Amino acid sequence: MEIDPFIFRLSIFILSIFIGYYVVWSVTPSLHTPLMSVTNAISSVIIVGAIIAALAGEAGNIFDTPNIFGFLAIVLAAINIFGGFLVTQRMLAMYKKKKKDKK
Repeated sequence: MEIDPFIFRLSIFILSIFIGYYVVWSVTPSLHTPLMSVTNAISSVIIVGAIIAALAGEAGNIFDTPNIFGFLAIVLAAINIFGGFLVTQRMLAMYKKKKKDKK
């Protein structure tokens, strides 16, 4: 009996969702900022691969499946990067001391 490759990959994907959920939610709040920085770095690598996928194929036919998925990966990774930077910036602002106004 052979396992269908799609079912095998789908089960790995579902297991990675559960593992990722438990890993992220078990991180202490003081480690969230470094975790977001690592996530941004990973997303920047994903963008490089997505650009390669989006530019794959013939120049005349830009609506091939790899091009569409590559463009979608670029958009999603860009949202992840910019959102990660915003969250990191907001969390770092929480640790700054507030200046008192002298009048």
